[in-house]
Amino acid sequence: MEKILIKVGNSLRVFIDFFYPPFSRYMTEQFFRYGFTGALNLLFDWLLYYLIYNYVLQHEMLNLGIVTLSSHIGTMALKIPVVLVSGFLLQKYVTFTNSNIAGGTQLFRYAIVFLINLGINYLGLKILVDNFSFWPTPSNMIVSVVTIFISYFSQKHYTFKSMDRATGI
Repeated sequence: MEKILIKVGNSLRVFIDFFYPPFSRYMTEQFFRYGFTGALNLLFDWLLYYLIYNYVLQHEMLNLGIVTLSSHIGTMALKIPVVLVSGFLLQKYVTFTNSNIAGGTQLFRYAIVFLINLGINYLGLKILVDNFSFWPTPSNMIVSVVTIFISYFSQKHYTFKSMDRATGI
C-alpha cells in the first residue's frame, strides 16, 4: 500500500509542479504544493459538506442516541474522518515528502493540529450560523479559510518538520 501511495504522490507532485514556474518568484515549491493540495482538499471538504448537509442529512438534525446534533454540526462530524485521511495523505505524500519523522508520529501530530482546527471550525460555525444566522455552507467556507493559515504553519513546523538525526530535534 505504501508503494502505491508513494507512486500516486509522485504523480500528483509532477502534475502540480507543472503549474509552479509562474509562481516560483513569489513562493517556494513546498508552499505552492501545500496551497495546491490544500485547495484540492478544501474543495473536496466543501463538496462533501454540501452533499452531506443537503442530501444525506437533508437539513435535519443528526440523532446519535445520546446526543442530537444540529444539521450543520452533524454534517461537520460526518465529514471529519474522510477529510482527515485525505488531507494527511496529500500532505505526507505530495507536500512534505522530506520529513524523516515516523509515519505514526506524523499521523498523531496531524490529528492534533486537525483537532485544534476542528475546534476553531466548531466555534466558527456556532458563532456564524447560530449567533449571526449565516447560511451553513458559506459559514463553513469562511471558517475554513482561517484554519488554512493555522494549518500550514503547524504542519510545516510541527507535523512534518525534518528532525536532525544526530540530536533527534
